[in-house]
Amino acid sequence: MKPGHRDFQNNIGSAGILYRVHAVKQIFDRKISEHEVTEIITHGKVIEEYQDDTPYPSYLLLGEGNDRPLHVVMAYNNVDNEVIVITAYEPDVSKWESGFVRRKK
Repeated sequence: MKPGHRDFQNNIGSAGILYRVHAVKQIFDRKISEHEVTEIITHGKVIEEYQDDTPYPSYLLLGEGNDRPLHVVMAYNNVDNEVIVITAYEPDVSKWESGFVRRKK
């Protein structure tokens, strides 16, 4: 396991959460609250990992917000203990298998 791997879920209380401009627009347009995003980062299930992403490893998380499934894409800067929210969205049933953990082929 690489240093910093998934530390964001262990250290979320002390981690700073930064939102990319794209994420703020998408979250607003999709009526997803900051609270929902924070809950998914804290308690969601990591369903995909992109350890080779630069400048930081990124993750796709699945969680639930207001009785709907949500995905959050985020990166983790373990040096500065920062979570960087890239986007959040409600997964499309035409693109994801039941449970929204696997993409349809």
